[in-house]
Amino acid sequence: MTRRQLTDKQWKLIEPFLPIGEYGPYPERLREQFEGVIWRFRTSSQWREMPCEFGPWPTVYGRFRVWRDAGVFTALLEGVIAEAARQGKTDLTLVSVDSTTARAHHDAAGIHIDKEVMDALEEAAAEQERARQKGVARRNRTGRTAVTAPSRKSGGTSGDGASSA
Repeated sequence: MTRRQLTDKQWKLIEPFLPIGEYGPYPERLREQFEGVIWRFRTSSQWREMPCEFGPWPTVYGRFRVWRDAGVFTALLEGVIAEAARQGKTDLTLVSVDSTTARAHHDAAGIHIDKEVMDALEEAAAEQERARQKGVARRNRTGRTAVTAPSRKSGGTSGDGASSA
């Protein structure tokens, strides 16, 4: 039973990026080992659960570590992107960037703002704060107060408070 992860066309693109050392893997097992790495990350399984058709799991894991440390996956990603660009299949609208927001003062960002614009921005911020404060004052005038439930202290006993002797 075969678990091919790659088509022949995909393998033809990937194979040149995989280093074959003097004592490296036999070229006929290289594809199976690479596909074993793909299988492992696609299934989120442990290395020890790898089917034997990819080769012994310690060998596949060792190959993965060598490839990782040699930067093979980074080079492969860049190569695939370059090939897609060559074929006109790149679409940068699908690029995702981490959406973490870090706010900084405009001076820290190197922005130069005219005094009139800065005054208008500060006035808008002050107006927004006044509106927020007005809303808080309205909620406080409704007469509603936060009700907290009284805490029950059992004093270390349980039940109806009767002590057991």
